[in-house]
Amino acid sequence: MTDIQDTDPAEASAKAATLVESLPWLRRFRDQIVVIKYGGNAMVSEELQDAFAADIAYLNYVGAKPVVVHGGGPQISNMLDRLAIPSEFKGGYRVTSTEAISVVRMVLTGQINPQLVAKINAHGPLATGLSGEDAGLFGGRRRGVVIDGVEHDLGRVGDVAEVDPQPILDHLAAGRIPVVSSIAPDLDNPGHSLNVNADAAAAALAVALKATKLVVLTDVPGLYADWPNRESLVSHLTSTELRELMPRLESGMIPKMQACLDAVTGGVETAAIIDGRVPHSVLVEIFTTKGIGTEVVA
Repeated sequence: MTDIQDTDPAEASAKAATLVESLPWLRRFRDQIVVIKYGGNAMVSEELQDAFAADIAYLNYVGAKPVVVHGGGPQISNMLDRLAIPSEFKGGYRVTSTEAISVVRMVLTGQINPQLVAKINAHGPLATGLSGEDAGLFGGRRRGVVIDGVEHDLGRVGDVAEVDPQPILDHLAAGRIPVVSSIAPDLDNPGHSLNVNADAAAAALAVALKATKLVVLTDVPGLYADWPNRESLVSHLTSTELRELMPRLESGMIPKMQACLDAVTGGVETAAIIDGRVPHSVLVEIFTTKGIGTEVVA
């Protein structure tokens, strides 16, 4: 019996062209550390979770060294609502009470982290879960936020003040994909934890690991120079240009762009914010010429 070929030659050629386009990027990122901050809308859709996990597994299989840092804003908000614990944001940061930090920790380290590890491990025994509290990975210090010149207290919220990259490097050397939840021990209050902004944590870790690239998933197509003007999407800018734009940005975008700025000024070659609502946006950003979203360079 003769097999009938049902492959469309044009479609096959298009697929081959995509693979060939990725060749220089495969070469560039082989054996290089790429830190990906995962969060927002990409977390709450099952389809997007699966696509993200496949992207991370793909990166590992083609020889890159992905490290995932995740937050969990939507899930934390849902759990706080269910438990009737008040929650508010100031300057793009969640105000975190002593009562709320236990919920934050439970959701990040006990719920989201193992779920994401399991999704990635559906593609092979690759991922391992970590908290910023494990093996001295992060050390945090409390911070406030300045709004209109006035300092506001954020409660149990901190910055990553110290990073020991060795636990991550050990996992990478063993061929594993570290998946890190953004909780840090309070250096000034032993035995207590801090809710650390995941964008900032990813940037600090990228710098400590001497990563080649930081990728931040968000829920918009990228940085708009003149929001809400949809025509003002910026595809590429320098750290100097970004500093000039920062005072005009929306509060929710400030931590993400500050993370990109901190990364490239700390030695990371490039940082990008991309739309996590687009399936496989991580692969499009890393392995295509045009990429997706907004890229920042020093």
